[in-house]
Amino acid sequence: MSCESNCHLQPWSNATEKEDITVASAAFVLFSGYHLLNKIKKKKRRWWMTSFNKSRSRYNGSDMLSDFVKEPSKKFGNFCRISPEDYEYLMNKIGSEIAKQDTHLRKCIPVQERFAIALRFLATGDSYTSLSYLFKVSIQTVSSCVKDVCKALIKELSQEIKLPRTSSGWLMIEKGFCKTWNFPHCLGAIDGKHVLIQSPIHSGSEFINYHKTFSIVLMALVDADYNFIFVDCGCQGRISDGGVYRNTDLYKQICGKELDFPPPECLPLKEIPLPYVFVADSAFSLTENMMKPYAGTHNKGSKERVFNYCLSRARRIVENVFGIMSAVFRVLRKPMLLQPDTVTNIVMTCALLHNFLRRFKRSRLIYSPIGSFDTEKDGEIQPGSWRDDQSGVTSLLPLQNRPRRTLLSAKDIRDQFAEYFITNGAVAWQNNY
Repeated sequence: MSCESNCHLQPWSNATEKEDITVASAAFVLFSGYHLLNKIKKKKRRWWMTSFNKSRSRYNGSDMLSDFVKEPSKKFGNFCRISPEDYEYLMNKIGSEIAKQDTHLRKCIPVQERFAIALRFLATGDSYTSLSYLFKVSIQTVSSCVKDVCKALIKELSQEIKLPRTSSGWLMIEKGFCKTWNFPHCLGAIDGKHVLIQSPIHSGSEFINYHKTFSIVLMALVDADYNFIFVDCGCQGRISDGGVYRNTDLYKQICGKELDFPPPECLPLKEIPLPYVFVADSAFSLTENMMKPYAGTHNKGSKERVFNYCLSRARRIVENVFGIMSAVFRVLRKPMLLQPDTVTNIVMTCALLHNFLRRFKRSRLIYSPIGSFDTEKDGEIQPGSWRDDQSGVTSLLPLQNRPRRTLLSAKDIRDQFAEYFITNGAVAWQNNY
């Protein structure tokens, strides 16, 4: 009986053993394939630091900055677009935000060098690869410096750009436009630009503008002294200019009557009270608080042509601000190969630095020396030096002009301004244009 049973069980045992071998073989093949795939995906680093970057121990970015400061030719200002004193001031303000810790493997990049990497990127728009060679750091380090410094500066300099909150504050701006550009009741010049970017991943047509390029929109309001008082940046390029403006906090605060504009008053030697307004180009809608040019061609000396000339003179302020900013911060001169959120922070940082650098005399002479902006003498425009440096190269494109329906009251207000400019508000040379 036992012999018979043993003979009967033997084939079952052999079959089980074969199955086990097959399963084990399949598992080995799967494990080997998975391990090989991981090796391909996770390519082993060939070195911790290149021999070129190791030469930082002998001469690094901090040493280069020290040499620039010692130079009598003021190379530091050209390199960073800021005076050494204001550089030191800002670095101390944001140092704790951008500092990194040393590890047991290597020392971190010093704060002053991280700050300089970001400023040099804004000043030149050079690729991360080019900056990595200049400062002897990795491309990843350059990217980290640009992001961290921009975020820190936006946080620290947030009060550099702010709207007046009182009627007297707005009247200070109006006084500047009236005195310099002979345009009373003007509270600011507004304009928008498309900032070109690379096509964001999985964005479809969201960022495609009317130029058939990819962009985000920069909307800005400036005062008579070439300073930003409002900036909105980051709206997708596909949205119309009117849609961009209506989505801004500025528009919402105007509609909600939160900005404490001065009440309507009569223009000099006139009897009809008129509201205080912004000046804009044809891309914007004509409203009670927004003046734009008359459409079409008009005869020399006509009230429409004179009004367009006077409005153009006042609106030239914002054109100059964009011009000088892109001439100094050349990162704005070429499409940025970065994600929209990063580009938004870069553009906002440039705008904040514009106001900061113009507020301090040491840096103002570096950022916008005498002759940088357009000036006017007896009605003749003297182009600013920023125009000589443009060469038609910029990634700031104008908004699209579209015909729009206008409220009758807004037309009446514009007509009243036009009537003033050919009577009590006339200047001697206006009929020459």
